[in-house]
Amino acid sequence: MRIFAAILGIAVVLLQYRVWVSDHGVREVSRLSAAVEAQAAANVEQRERNRQLVAEVNDLKGGLTALEERARSELGMVGNSETFYQVVTAGTPAPAAPATAITARAQ
Repeated sequence: MRIFAAILGIAVVLLQYRVWVSDHGVREVSRLSAAVEAQAAANVEQRERNRQLVAEVNDLKGGLTALEERARSELGMVGNSETFYQVVTAGTPAPAAPATAITARAQ
């Protein structure tokens, strides 16, 4: 009976060792839990970004105001009935003129 108790005690110690110290024990479970939480946070951010992109795509497909706004901001376009004024500050140097005039030659 003493041998059986000793074997049972050793088995319990080895199993506890596997749970608390080994690579597939409690440390691995806590690391995986932290990874799951980080991925869940990233998923929330991506879900919000996707929602914004879907709204922007729908707006570009349906309305001309978003298309006009994008053309103005990204392409620098001006409407037909508008006048474009460029304000140059005093500290800005003037653009350099080409040294020689460039003319097209007829062939």
